[in-house]
Amino acid sequence: MKKTLVRMGIATALVAIAAIIAAAQGSGRLDGEIRDASGNPYPDVSVTIKNPETGFTSTSKTDKSGKFIVLGLRSGLYNVVVTNERDHLNFQDQVKVQEGEENNYKLNLKDVMAKQAAAHPDEEKKKEEDQAKYENLKTHFMAGVAAMNDAKTVKTQLQATPADQTLKDKLTADYTTAATEFKAAEQSAGAKDVANHALSWANLGAAQEGLNQYPEAADSFQHAIDLKPAANYYVAEATDLAKAGKYDDAPGACEKAIALDATVATMCYKNLGIVLSNAGKMKEAIVPLQKATQADPKDDQGWFLLGNALAATIDTKQEGEKMIYIIPPGTLDAYQKCIDAKPTGPYAAQAKAAMDGLSQLDQGVDTTVGKRKKKGTGN
Repeated sequence: MKKTLVRMGIATALVAIAAIIAAAQGSGRLDGEIRDASGNPYPDVSVTIKNPETGFTSTSKTDKSGKFIVLGLRSGLYNVVVTNERDHLNFQDQVKVQEGEENNYKLNLKDVMAKQAAAHPDEEKKKEEDQAKYENLKTHFMAGVAAMNDAKTVKTQLQATPADQTLKDKLTADYTTAATEFKAAEQSAGAKDVANHALSWANLGAAQEGLNQYPEAADSFQHAIDLKPAANYYVAEATDLAKAGKYDDAPGACEKAIALDATVATMCYKNLGIVLSNAGKMKEAIVPLQKATQADPKDDQGWFLLGNALAATIDTKQEGEKMIYIIPPGTLDAYQKCIDAKPTGPYAAQAKAAMDGLSQLDQGVDTTVGKRKKKGTGN
Protein backbone atom coordinates (compact mmCIF):
# COMPACT_ATOMS: atom_id res chain seq x y z
CA MET A 1 0.00 0.00 0.00
CA LYS A 2 2.90 2.28 0.78
CA LYS A 3 4.44 1.69 -2.63
CA THR A 4 1.19 2.64 -4.32
CA LEU A 5 1.02 5.84 -2.38
CA VAL A 6 4.60 6.75 -3.34
CA ARG A 7 3.91 6.12 -7.00
CA MET A 8 0.78 8.13 -6.90
CA GLY A 9 2.71 11.00 -5.29
CA ILE A 10 5.29 10.97 -8.09
CA ALA A 11 2.61 10.91 -10.74
CA THR A 12 0.88 13.83 -9.08
CA ALA A 13 4.17 15.79 -8.99
CA LEU A 14 4.80 15.15 -12.70
CA VAL A 15 1.33 16.36 -13.56
CA ALA A 16 1.95 19.50 -11.53
CA ILE A 17 5.25 20.20 -13.34
CA ALA A 18 3.58 19.71 -16.71
CA ALA A 19 0.89 22.15 -15.66
CA ILE A 20 3.52 24.73 -14.70
CA ILE A 21 5.27 24.32 -18.06
CA ALA A 22 1.97 24.63 -19.86
CA ALA A 23 1.21 27.75 -17.90
CA ALA A 24 4.62 29.24 -18.76
CA GLN A 25 3.94 28.74 -22.45
CA GLY A 26 1.14 30.47 -24.21
CA SER A 27 -1.05 29.78 -27.19
CA GLY A 28 0.18 32.73 -29.20
CA ARG A 29 1.78 32.35 -32.63
CA LEU A 30 4.06 34.75 -34.50
CA ASP A 31 4.39 34.58 -38.30
CA GLY A 32 7.44 36.48 -39.49
CA GLU A 33 9.07 37.48 -42.76
CA ILE A 34 12.52 39.02 -43.36
CA ARG A 35 13.64 40.68 -46.60
CA ASP A 36 17.20 41.80 -47.42
CA ALA A 37 18.61 45.18 -48.45
CA SER A 38 17.39 44.61 -52.01
CA GLY A 39 13.89 43.74 -50.87
CA ASN A 40 14.29 40.02 -51.66
CA PRO A 41 13.44 37.10 -49.33
CA TYR A 42 16.30 36.67 -46.84
CA PRO A 43 16.99 32.99 -46.00
CA ASP A 44 19.19 31.56 -43.20
CA VAL A 45 18.69 34.54 -40.90
CA SER A 46 18.61 33.82 -37.15
CA VAL A 47 15.64 35.42 -35.38
CA THR A 48 15.68 35.48 -31.58
CA ILE A 49 12.68 36.80 -29.65
CA LYS A 50 12.71 37.32 -25.89
CA ASN A 51 10.13 38.42 -23.36
CA PRO A 52 12.09 40.65 -20.96
CA GLU A 53 9.47 40.13 -18.20
CA THR A 54 9.28 36.32 -18.19
CA GLY A 55 12.69 35.59 -19.70
CA PHE A 56 11.09 33.36 -22.34
CA THR A 57 13.43 33.10 -25.37
CA SER A 58 13.02 31.40 -28.72
CA THR A 59 15.37 31.29 -31.72
CA SER A 60 14.46 30.23 -35.24
CA LYS A 61 15.78 30.60 -38.77
CA THR A 62 14.15 31.94 -41.90
CA ASP A 63 13.47 29.52 -44.73
CA LYS A 64 14.26 30.09 -48.42
CA SER A 65 11.24 32.42 -48.60
CA GLY A 66 12.59 34.48 -45.72
CA LYS A 67 9.78 33.31 -43.41
CA PHE A 68 9.75 31.91 -39.86
CA ILE A 69 7.19 30.85 -37.23
CA VAL A 70 7.34 30.99 -33.43
CA LEU A 71 4.80 29.05 -31.34
CA GLY A 72 3.90 28.92 -27.65
CA LEU A 73 3.95 32.66 -26.99
CA ARG A 74 2.14 34.45 -24.22
CA SER A 75 0.80 37.93 -24.66
CA GLY A 76 3.43 40.61 -24.22
CA LEU A 77 6.08 42.82 -25.79
CA TYR A 78 9.05 40.86 -27.17
CA ASN A 79 12.53 42.01 -28.12
CA VAL A 80 13.58 40.83 -31.58
CA VAL A 81 17.22 40.31 -32.67
CA VAL A 82 17.86 39.50 -36.34
CA THR A 83 21.38 38.29 -37.19
CA ASN A 84 23.35 36.86 -40.08
CA GLU A 85 27.07 36.31 -39.43
CA ARG A 86 27.98 36.06 -43.12
CA ASP A 87 26.55 39.50 -43.90
CA HIS A 88 27.50 41.03 -40.53
CA LEU A 89 23.82 41.69 -39.87
CA ASN A 90 22.68 42.54 -36.35
CA PHE A 91 19.31 44.31 -36.23
CA GLN A 92 17.23 44.84 -33.09
CA ASP A 93 13.51 45.53 -32.94
CA GLN A 94 10.33 44.84 -30.91
CA VAL A 95 7.07 43.10 -31.62
CA LYS A 96 3.81 42.87 -29.62
CA VAL A 97 2.12 39.46 -29.34
CA GLN A 98 -1.51 38.92 -28.27
CA GLU A 99 -2.84 35.44 -27.62
CA GLY A 100 -5.94 34.61 -29.55
CA GLU A 101 -5.08 37.06 -32.33
CA GLU A 102 -3.12 36.88 -35.59
CA ASN A 103 0.42 38.16 -34.94
CA ASN A 104 2.69 39.12 -37.81
CA TYR A 105 6.21 40.54 -37.95
CA LYS A 106 7.67 41.86 -41.19
CA LEU A 107 11.14 43.35 -41.61
CA ASN A 108 12.26 44.77 -44.95
CA LEU A 109 15.87 45.92 -44.63
CA LYS A 110 15.52 47.89 -47.86
CA ASP A 111 12.94 50.12 -46.18
CA VAL A 112 15.06 50.37 -43.04
CA MET A 113 18.08 51.55 -45.04
CA ALA A 114 15.94 54.05 -46.93
CA LYS A 115 14.68 55.53 -43.66
CA GLN A 116 18.19 55.72 -42.26
CA ALA A 117 19.41 57.45 -45.41
CA ALA A 118 16.59 59.98 -45.20
CA ALA A 119 17.36 60.65 -41.54
CA HIS A 120 21.12 61.00 -42.15
CA PRO A 121 21.62 62.37 -45.70
CA ASP A 122 25.27 63.36 -45.11
CA GLU A 123 26.22 59.88 -43.99
CA GLU A 124 24.43 58.35 -46.97
CA LYS A 125 26.20 60.73 -49.35
CA LYS A 126 29.54 59.75 -47.81
CA LYS A 127 28.72 56.07 -48.27
CA GLU A 128 27.83 56.65 -51.92
CA GLU A 129 31.07 58.56 -52.48
CA ASP A 130 33.11 55.80 -50.85
CA GLN A 131 31.34 53.17 -52.95
CA ALA A 132 32.02 55.17 -56.12
CA LYS A 133 35.68 55.45 -55.18
CA TYR A 134 35.88 51.72 -54.57
CA GLU A 135 34.27 50.92 -57.92
CA ASN A 136 36.72 53.31 -59.63
CA LEU A 137 39.65 51.67 -57.82
CA LYS A 138 38.43 48.22 -58.81
CA THR A 139 38.07 49.21 -62.48
CA HIS A 140 41.58 50.67 -62.71
CA PHE A 141 43.13 47.88 -60.64
CA MET A 142 41.68 45.11 -62.82
CA ALA A 143 42.80 46.97 -65.97
CA GLY A 144 46.31 47.08 -64.50
CA VAL A 145 46.21 43.37 -63.73
CA ALA A 146 45.09 42.62 -67.30
CA ALA A 147 48.02 44.65 -68.69
CA MET A 148 50.50 42.85 -66.41
CA ASN A 149 49.13 39.46 -67.48
CA ASP A 150 49.53 40.45 -71.11
CA ALA A 151 53.10 41.58 -70.38
CA LYS A 152 53.81 38.16 -68.91
CA THR A 153 52.61 36.51 -72.14
CA VAL A 154 54.73 38.85 -74.27
CA LYS A 155 57.84 38.13 -72.16
CA THR A 156 57.36 34.42 -72.79
CA GLN A 157 57.13 35.09 -76.54
CA LEU A 158 60.29 37.21 -76.40
CA GLN A 159 62.26 34.29 -74.98
CA ALA A 160 61.76 32.54 -78.31
CA THR A 161 62.43 35.65 -80.45
CA PRO A 162 64.48 38.07 -78.29
CA ALA A 163 65.23 40.41 -81.21
CA ASP A 164 61.57 40.99 -82.14
CA GLN A 165 61.18 44.76 -81.84
CA THR A 166 57.40 44.61 -82.18
CA LEU A 167 57.18 42.40 -79.11
CA LYS A 168 59.58 44.68 -77.23
CA ASP A 169 57.40 47.68 -78.01
CA LYS A 170 54.30 45.72 -76.96
CA LEU A 171 55.94 44.81 -73.67
CA THR A 172 56.79 48.44 -72.95
CA ALA A 173 53.24 49.49 -73.82
CA ASP A 174 51.79 46.85 -71.48
CA TYR A 175 53.94 47.96 -68.55
CA THR A 176 53.15 51.61 -69.25
CA THR A 177 49.42 50.87 -69.26
CA ALA A 178 49.73 48.86 -66.07
CA ALA A 179 51.64 51.66 -64.32
CA THR A 180 49.03 54.22 -65.39
CA GLU A 181 46.13 52.06 -64.20
CA PHE A 182 47.69 51.15 -60.85
CA LYS A 183 48.51 54.80 -60.22
CA ALA A 184 44.88 55.70 -60.89
CA ALA A 185 43.77 52.87 -58.57
CA GLU A 186 46.05 54.16 -55.82
CA GLN A 187 44.59 57.64 -56.15
CA SER A 188 41.06 56.21 -55.88
CA ALA A 189 41.74 54.31 -52.67
CA GLY A 190 40.00 55.68 -49.60
CA ALA A 191 41.91 56.61 -46.47
CA LYS A 192 40.46 53.64 -44.58
CA ASP A 193 40.99 51.17 -47.43
CA VAL A 194 44.53 50.31 -46.33
CA ALA A 195 44.76 46.85 -47.91
CA ASN A 196 43.75 47.92 -51.43
CA HIS A 197 45.78 51.12 -51.15
CA ALA A 198 48.93 49.15 -50.28
CA LEU A 199 48.24 46.58 -52.99
CA SER A 200 47.89 49.31 -55.61
CA TRP A 201 51.27 50.79 -54.64
CA ALA A 202 52.93 47.36 -54.74
CA ASN A 203 51.55 46.55 -58.18
CA LEU A 204 52.61 49.99 -59.41
CA GLY A 205 56.12 49.12 -58.22
CA ALA A 206 56.03 45.85 -60.19
CA ALA A 207 54.95 47.71 -63.35
CA GLN A 208 57.75 50.24 -62.87
CA GLU A 209 60.24 47.38 -62.57
CA GLY A 210 59.09 46.23 -66.00
CA LEU A 211 59.93 49.71 -67.30
CA ASN A 212 63.38 49.60 -65.62
CA GLN A 213 62.32 52.50 -63.41
CA TYR A 214 64.02 51.08 -60.34
CA PRO A 215 64.24 54.20 -58.12
CA GLU A 216 60.52 54.82 -58.70
CA ALA A 217 59.72 51.15 -58.08
CA ALA A 218 61.61 51.15 -54.77
CA ASP A 219 59.70 54.27 -53.75
CA SER A 220 56.35 52.66 -54.63
CA PHE A 221 57.13 49.58 -52.56
CA GLN A 222 58.09 51.84 -49.66
CA HIS A 223 54.67 53.50 -49.90
CA ALA A 224 53.08 50.03 -49.77
CA ILE A 225 55.22 49.17 -46.73
CA ASP A 226 54.23 52.38 -44.96
CA LEU A 227 50.60 51.35 -45.30
CA LYS A 228 50.92 47.62 -44.68
CA PRO A 229 54.40 46.15 -44.00
CA ALA A 230 54.95 42.81 -45.73
CA ALA A 231 58.06 40.68 -46.24
CA ASN A 232 57.59 40.39 -50.00
CA TYR A 233 57.32 44.18 -50.31
CA TYR A 234 60.66 44.57 -48.53
CA VAL A 235 62.27 41.94 -50.78
CA ALA A 236 61.11 43.81 -53.89
CA GLU A 237 62.29 47.11 -52.43
CA ALA A 238 65.73 45.64 -51.65
CA THR A 239 66.12 44.33 -55.20
CA ASP A 240 65.02 47.63 -56.74
CA LEU A 241 67.35 49.62 -54.49
CA ALA A 242 70.25 47.47 -55.64
CA LYS A 243 69.27 47.85 -59.30
CA ALA A 244 69.04 51.61 -58.74
CA GLY A 245 72.64 51.57 -57.53
CA LYS A 246 71.75 52.16 -53.87
CA TYR A 247 73.85 49.20 -52.75
CA ASP A 248 74.26 50.41 -49.17
CA ASP A 249 70.51 50.73 -48.59
CA ALA A 250 69.46 47.37 -50.05
CA PRO A 251 70.70 45.03 -47.24
CA GLY A 252 68.68 46.98 -44.69
CA ALA A 253 65.48 46.21 -46.60
CA CYS A 254 66.42 42.51 -46.56
CA GLU A 255 66.89 42.61 -42.81
CA LYS A 256 63.41 44.12 -42.37
CA ALA A 257 61.94 41.46 -44.66
CA ILE A 258 63.57 38.69 -42.62
CA ALA A 259 62.29 40.20 -39.38
CA LEU A 260 58.76 39.65 -40.72
CA ASP A 261 59.42 36.29 -42.38
CA ALA A 262 62.73 34.44 -41.95
CA THR A 263 62.01 32.19 -44.95
CA VAL A 264 62.68 35.03 -47.43
CA ALA A 265 66.33 35.40 -46.38
CA THR A 266 67.77 33.26 -49.17
CA MET A 267 65.68 34.89 -51.88
CA CYS A 268 66.38 38.45 -50.74
CA TYR A 269 70.14 38.11 -50.30
CA LYS A 270 70.52 36.01 -53.44
CA ASN A 271 68.69 38.68 -55.43
CA LEU A 272 71.20 41.24 -54.18
CA GLY A 273 74.07 38.94 -55.10
CA ILE A 274 72.72 38.50 -58.62
CA VAL A 275 72.18 42.24 -59.13
CA LEU A 276 75.69 43.04 -57.90
CA SER A 277 77.23 40.27 -60.00
CA ASN A 278 75.43 41.50 -63.12
CA ALA A 279 76.74 45.00 -62.37
CA GLY A 280 80.31 43.64 -62.28
CA LYS A 281 80.58 44.22 -58.53
CA MET A 282 81.72 40.70 -57.75
CA LYS A 283 83.54 41.59 -54.55
CA GLU A 284 80.45 43.34 -53.17
CA ALA A 285 78.31 40.31 -54.15
CA ILE A 286 80.22 37.95 -51.86
CA VAL A 287 78.64 38.96 -48.51
CA PRO A 288 74.97 38.79 -49.61
CA LEU A 289 75.63 35.44 -51.33
CA GLN A 290 77.30 34.12 -48.20
CA LYS A 291 74.20 35.13 -46.22
CA ALA A 292 71.96 33.48 -48.82
CA THR A 293 73.82 30.15 -48.58
CA GLN A 294 73.87 30.34 -44.78
CA ALA A 295 70.10 30.72 -44.83
CA ASP A 296 69.70 27.72 -47.15
CA PRO A 297 72.72 25.39 -47.44
CA LYS A 298 70.81 23.28 -49.97
CA ASP A 299 70.53 26.09 -52.55
CA ASP A 300 72.83 24.94 -55.37
CA GLN A 301 72.43 28.19 -57.32
CA GLY A 302 73.45 30.24 -54.30
CA TRP A 303 76.65 28.21 -53.84
CA PHE A 304 77.48 28.42 -57.55
CA LEU A 305 77.02 32.19 -57.60
CA LEU A 306 79.14 32.52 -54.46
CA GLY A 307 81.88 30.42 -56.09
CA ASN A 308 81.81 32.68 -59.15
CA ALA A 309 81.93 35.85 -57.03
CA LEU A 310 84.92 34.54 -55.07
CA ALA A 311 86.68 33.31 -58.23
CA ALA A 312 86.25 36.74 -59.81
CA THR A 313 88.36 38.23 -57.00
CA ILE A 314 91.35 35.93 -57.51
CA ASP A 315 94.58 37.93 -57.14
CA THR A 316 98.00 37.22 -58.64
CA LYS A 317 101.64 37.71 -57.80
CA GLN A 318 104.82 37.05 -59.71
CA GLU A 319 107.37 34.74 -58.13
CA GLY A 320 110.42 34.38 -60.34
CA GLU A 321 109.27 32.92 -63.62
CA LYS A 322 105.90 31.82 -62.22
CA MET A 323 102.60 33.67 -61.93
CA ILE A 324 100.99 32.62 -58.65
CA TYR A 325 97.18 32.78 -58.37
CA ILE A 326 95.82 33.61 -54.92
CA ILE A 327 92.47 31.86 -54.72
CA PRO A 328 90.19 33.30 -51.99
CA PRO A 329 89.38 30.86 -49.17
CA GLY A 330 86.06 29.15 -49.64
CA THR A 331 86.03 29.27 -53.45
CA LEU A 332 86.54 25.56 -54.07
CA ASP A 333 84.30 24.77 -51.09
CA ALA A 334 81.45 26.84 -52.59
CA TYR A 335 81.63 24.94 -55.89
CA GLN A 336 81.82 21.60 -54.06
CA LYS A 337 78.76 22.43 -51.96
CA CYS A 338 76.92 23.37 -55.16
CA ILE A 339 77.63 19.87 -56.48
CA ASP A 340 76.73 18.23 -53.16
CA ALA A 341 73.42 20.11 -52.96
CA LYS A 342 72.28 18.85 -56.39
CA PRO A 343 74.73 16.44 -58.05
CA THR A 344 72.59 16.31 -61.21
CA GLY A 345 71.36 19.89 -61.02
CA PRO A 346 71.79 22.60 -63.67
CA TYR A 347 74.92 24.07 -62.03
CA ALA A 348 76.80 20.88 -61.06
CA ALA A 349 78.70 20.47 -64.35
CA GLN A 350 79.72 24.13 -64.44
CA ALA A 351 80.87 23.95 -60.82
CA LYS A 352 82.99 20.85 -61.61
CA ALA A 353 84.58 22.59 -64.62
CA ALA A 354 85.34 25.64 -62.47
CA MET A 355 87.00 23.46 -59.84
CA ASP A 356 89.16 21.75 -62.47
CA GLY A 357 90.27 25.13 -63.80
CA LEU A 358 91.10 26.40 -60.30
CA SER A 359 93.13 23.26 -59.60
CA GLN A 360 95.33 24.04 -62.60
CA LEU A 361 95.78 27.66 -61.50
CA ASP A 362 96.70 26.52 -58.02
CA GLN A 363 100.00 25.19 -59.40
CA GLY A 364 100.94 28.55 -60.83
CA VAL A 365 101.70 29.37 -64.48
CA ASP A 366 105.17 29.53 -66.04
CA THR A 367 105.49 32.96 -67.62
CA THR A 368 108.84 32.31 -69.38
CA VAL A 369 108.63 33.31 -73.04
CA GLY A 370 111.16 32.46 -75.81
CA LYS A 371 113.71 30.87 -73.48
CA ARG A 372 116.79 29.78 -75.57
CA LYS A 373 117.74 26.13 -75.34
CA LYS A 374 121.28 25.09 -74.35
CA LYS A 375 123.75 23.88 -77.06
CA GLY A 376 123.79 20.18 -77.76
CA THR A 377 120.21 19.60 -76.72
CA GLY A 378 118.80 19.40 -80.20
CA ASN A 379 117.59 21.80 -82.87
